[in-house]
Parts: sequence; structure tokens; C-alpha cells
Amino acid sequence: MNNQTRTLGRKFMRFLRGELGLLLILLLLCVVFAYVSPYFMVERNLLNITRQVSIVLTVAMGMLCVILSGEIDLSVGSTAALCGVAAAWGMKTTGNIWLGIGLALGLGLLVGIINGTLVVYARIPSFIVTLATMGILRGVCMVWTNGKPISNLPESFSVLGAGYVLNIIPVATVVSLLLVAVFYVMLQRTKHGTYIKAIGANREAATLSAIHVDRYKVLVFVAAGLMCAIGGLITTSKLLSAQPTANVGLEMDVLSGVILGGASLSGGIGTVVGTLLGSLTIGVINNGLNLLNVSSYYQEIVKGIIIIFAVVIKRNKATQ
Repeated sequence: MNNQTRTLGRKFMRFLRGELGLLLILLLLCVVFAYVSPYFMVERNLLNITRQVSIVLTVAMGMLCVILSGEIDLSVGSTAALCGVAAAWGMKTTGNIWLGIGLALGLGLLVGIINGTLVVYARIPSFIVTLATMGILRGVCMVWTNGKPISNLPESFSVLGAGYVLNIIPVATVVSLLLVAVFYVMLQRTKHGTYIKAIGANREAATLSAIHVDRYKVLVFVAAGLMCAIGGLITTSKLLSAQPTANVGLEMDVLSGVILGGASLSGGIGTVVGTLLGSLTIGVINNGLNLLNVSSYYQEIVKGIIIIFAVVIKRNKATQ
């Protein structure tokens, strides 16, 4: 009986570690929040959750690539904020929305190249590089704006962050889901995704297999930078204002979503579907706690515990 109980326990834990287990946890959270708050299952609130998650989910796609390669990017929040500031500055200066968007995307690309180059060619650990750029970029935001928001942006720009498709689905939700589809195909169905995972799993073996390790290492940071730019554009569009302090703590939500989704910080393990479910779980937790008027300080504690719990489960899985 004891052996059967232990066997069932192991099977149940394996189930919880998988994507179906995470989906079950997500559904249970929805049931709990729906029970304790009459406002949770309201259509407007559910759509609001998808809009809120769209920023985290977009940036999480880039973070997933970085983590799969065995690296980490702590600068995503600051990069998103800087790209939002760049977009707003471009629009205010020229009056051209597309020029502002192009400036934001170009800046995200540049940050990704800088991070990747320092990691790959200067041989500085990604944790140190992105920790430094996190502070540098946030400082640039403050200097650029003099610590003040850039507001009164063109009303038409609000479509990305506050608009709806068919007056039902938020445009930001549609954009993030399209990006999820793109990354799913790239990471799960092409050789490039296989190469990135191989690099994270065993760099030496990947090198011996004639994979251009350094090139792919830079490219994953470029992907992260571009996703941060899109996330920053969504944030700025939603507020019609670029805040130099925007997206503070975004890296915590993004890392929580990616790790909760099953990605391993050591690299080589992780899926797009898992990251999608992990990001949705974090979004539901944030929204539910807000509806219950739980202090943001306690919310940070909850997300920190989630990261530790997810990492412990992944480590135990690896040792079995």
C-alpha cells in the first residue's frame, strides 16, 4: 500500500510539473478567485486580464529564448521603459507615429545587440551584464525625460494598447498571441529552436555539432530586446504617456511566468505553451489579488515564493 501511495504521489507530481498540471492550477486559481470576488468572472475583467498579460507574455517570449540558451536577461523592464520613452519622444518631436515606433524597435534591437555582444565576446556573465544595463537604461530614461512623463501623444497611437478588435478582444491581446504563434513555430518546429535548446543543454556538444553558438547567443538577446520594445510600445500606447518609471518589476513577472511554465534556468528546457500558461497564471494571481485589495508589497512576496517553488520542483525533477 505504501509503495502504491508513493508511486501515485510521484505520478501526480510529474503531472503537476507538466503543462496539463499548470493548466489545472490555472483553472483552480480562477475558481478560487471567482468564489471570493464577484467581479473576477465579469467579461470586462477577463478581457482586462488578457490585456495586462499581453505585456508580460510578449516580453516572456524573448526571455524564453535567452533562458533556453542558458543565459538570463534582467534588463527587460528597463529596456521596455526606454523603448517607450524613445517612441513617445519620436512622436512628440516629429508628429509621426511610425517614426516613433521604428525608433523604439531600433533601440530595442540595439540594446539586444549590446547585451549579446558583451556576453559572447567580452565573456561577461549575462547576469552581470544585464544587471548593469538594467540600471544604466533606467538612468538613461530619467536623464532623457528629466524624470517627467512624456504625455499628450496622438490619440491614434492608443489603438495598440487600448483598442479592440471587433469591439471585443483587446488589440494588445491579439498582438501578443500572434507573437506566441511565431515563437512557437520558431522554437518548436524549426532547426533554430533546436539549436538554441542544444546550446543551453550542452554548449560544447553544440559547438562540436557545427552550431554557430556565438551567433545564436547574440540573436537570443536581440529577440529579447525586440520583444521588450513591443512591450514598451503597448505600455506607452495604453497610457498615451511614456513614464520613465514604467515597467519597474516587469522582470519579476516575466521570470515568474517563464520559470513557472517549466523552463530551466540552466538552459535547454522550456516550451512556448508552458510560458503562455505561466504568464497567464501570474496575470490571474496579480488580478485576483488586486480585486481582493491585497497590498502590492504582499504580491511581490507571493511572486518570489512562486519562483522559488518552481525552481525547487524543476531541480527535484532533474534529480529523479
